[in-house]
Amino acid sequence: MIRMKNPALRFDVLSLFPKTIEGFTEESILGKAIDRGLLEINSIDLRRWAKGKHREADDRPFGGGSGMVLKPEPLFDAIEEIADDSTTVVYMAPDGEPLTTPLAKELSASQHLLLISGHYEGIDQRVREHRVDREISVGDYVLTNGALPATVLIDAVARQVSGVLGDEESLEDESFENNLLAYPQYTRPADYRGMKVPEVLLSGNHQQISKWREEQRRTKTEALRPDLLNLKQN
Repeated sequence: MIRMKNPALRFDVLSLFPKTIEGFTEESILGKAIDRGLLEINSIDLRRWAKGKHREADDRPFGGGSGMVLKPEPLFDAIEEIADDSTTVVYMAPDGEPLTTPLAKELSASQHLLLISGHYEGIDQRVREHRVDREISVGDYVLTNGALPATVLIDAVARQVSGVLGDEESLEDESFENNLLAYPQYTRPADYRGMKVPEVLLSGNHQQISKWREEQRRTKTEALRPDLLNLKQN
């Protein structure tokens, strides 16, 4: 558990596998942002609120089924203890709204995000209806460990927080910014095995470089993700 004083954005993650999240968030850019007090990330074991000798947080679903469902009692108790008026409760769900760059930007303006990391067959529907503010999906597929999409959301949102990346301009050229994919990147050597870097990138003409990059973004998007261009037009 990592606590900082007055961070720009605080994440709390309720999970049955909190160490999965800790290992990811303590490294690289996120770890540095935590050290600088820009973020606070707490990975919390849901079993703290589970009852009984074995602190079981899940049970079999009514109506039958082979999987397990997270019980309502520990989730209600945990949310009611952790959340306050500044909290947005997010459930990571495969049937939620898609995680996009605009959504990540929106969430980065939050003070406190409480993420519910579902597992197995998900969580009791009563939690979704009465305690969850947003349901978000990281893709049209199902994962057995909900800690994985939670870490994806943390990374996507945290990089939108001012100061986390260090270079704010780097966000402007990323994939999905303005519904366009990223342009190709090259580094030294300029000629490798006869494969040469485009001359425009070696020219020093920043206006021409910007024009080339924009053309590359649009060409790449038209070829790989034409749906993004349709979204931009709409």
